[in-house]
Amino acid sequence: MKRGGKQLKSIILCAGKGTRLRPLTHTYAKHLIPIANKSGILYVVETIRDCNIRDIGVVVSENGKDIQEEIGMGNQFGVNISYIEQKETLGLAHAVSVSRDFLGDDDFLMYLGDNLLKYGIESYRKKFEEKKYNAFILLTKVDNPKAFGVAEVKNGQVIRVVEKPKIPVSNLALIGVYFFDKNVHTAIKNIEPSWRGELEITDAIQWLIDNEYKVGAEIVEGWWKDTGKPEDILEANRLILENLERDISAANIDNNSEISGRVQIGKDAEVINSRIMGPVIIGEKARVINSFIGPFASLADRVEVNKSEIAYSVILEDTKINNVKGRMEKCLIGKNVNIYCDENLPRVYEFILGDHSKIGLV
Repeated sequence: MKRGGKQLKSIILCAGKGTRLRPLTHTYAKHLIPIANKSGILYVVETIRDCNIRDIGVVVSENGKDIQEEIGMGNQFGVNISYIEQKETLGLAHAVSVSRDFLGDDDFLMYLGDNLLKYGIESYRKKFEEKKYNAFILLTKVDNPKAFGVAEVKNGQVIRVVEKPKIPVSNLALIGVYFFDKNVHTAIKNIEPSWRGELEITDAIQWLIDNEYKVGAEIVEGWWKDTGKPEDILEANRLILENLERDISAANIDNNSEISGRVQIGKDAEVINSRIMGPVIIGEKARVINSFIGPFASLADRVEVNKSEIAYSVILEDTKINNVKGRMEKCLIGKNVNIYCDENLPRVYEFILGDHSKIGLV
């Protein structure tokens, strides 16, 4: 698809360190944390593909090999993926600058790699093209505008944008999805680093406004989630599970178990003397024994749960949970974790935890 003789490309920004999701992000990129048993980056690539964009540049840090291993060159999605290294994370506008060779003078979509949108972005692309905007930004209403870049909009036109304002000009936050034409490159060359040493995309957008370029905006329909914090991962997991379709045909479920509601269970998984209350997704070769799972829980491949209760949680691959007293809720647990209570001993807490771990005990 083209506008003005040039195709629309996309860049996905994945170079952030994910400090708010430590300790999980000590070992792999935040964009690979599964939501409803699928890596967050996969939702992003599919959203861009469904917007009929085929050339995608993924901006990664020098340690971005795990993202490359997850999505490859894009063949399985029907897109072409290139990788662009951003050695230092010096702002969103800086990410655009390091992508210049890939982008050329083409119009492009910039998409932050930890964003999820319920209804995709195809309708917004059409408005960007039909109204011939130089920039088009997506917004959502928030309760804490001081934590975001915010926009002031009049008659569909953006008249002001401010990054994390002390006195917000509105409650309309930029969600991290932007359409630009080539003029944004000129804007970036004419801005200076902010007080935090970064080239802010909000400053580039403001430069476009000040120089009478056409900047449009729209408030997104449906839900939007920035999955940069543990509570955001859990809420995104809940939102996606709301639309889960029931499929337990490939699982081994004994007659003493009860499966109710929207539940997906993977191939060769076992459910023994347990109750699963959807929405719940359980991966391949997982085992649930004498336990209660749900609602809003995701258990990845080869997770084992015995004599325990789990709800509103995300449990990653190969983790084992055994004989936990009380209900596990609002948990985000990484790979190969072992959580257990020894029935033969008095109550003793035994922990081996990495940096930035968090545990709540009652």
